[in-house]
Amino acid sequence: MDSGSVALLRELLSETGWLERTRELGLALRATRSPGGLLLVGTPDDEPWHLTAHLADEARFSGLSQLTPTLVRWAPPPGAPAHLRVGLERLERAARGETLFVVSEQQAPVPLLERVDDARRTGATILAIEGGDPELSGLAHDAIAVPSAGPVTFDGAQHLVSAAAGEPTQRPGLRERLARLLEKVSGPQLAD
Repeated sequence: MDSGSVALLRELLSETGWLERTRELGLALRATRSPGGLLLVGTPDDEPWHLTAHLADEARFSGLSQLTPTLVRWAPPPGAPAHLRVGLERLERAARGETLFVVSEQQAPVPLLERVDDARRTGATILAIEGGDPELSGLAHDAIAVPSAGPVTFDGAQHLVSAAAGEPTQRPGLRERLARLLEKVSGPQLAD
């Protein structure tokens, strides 16, 4: 998906709440403290190669080196280049200041959930894009559930989050912060 397609998708979703959620998750990704501390992991059958590439691009274009991802693989081949040889044992060393970003459209397997729980206990921030997995969502500090029949595809949600992670941030003014606080306290305003 190119930047024009992402812009069109954003325009189509402007009134749905999806942009706000993906921006929140994108901002949470930026809280990673160091390059290589953003760990991306998927399932044994679906590694998040595409999202890894997009986050690497966003890190380069935005100058935010903490967005440089480390792809964690279930069974990396021994002869692979170093950046493609990072296995699940890396999750055992996850620490405070690092982010474990789980991308799983299907139910996360138990071994993955166990490793996510261990990383959370050591202080890593857990984020997820998931397809409606209550166990994974329960372990995550922040997660976006992408329903299969929703307005956004799983792939589209990944594009929105990676684009949001690289967006320049503008500190909201007092009015915007108060409006956000009021909305959180009272709930969204509904039309009569």
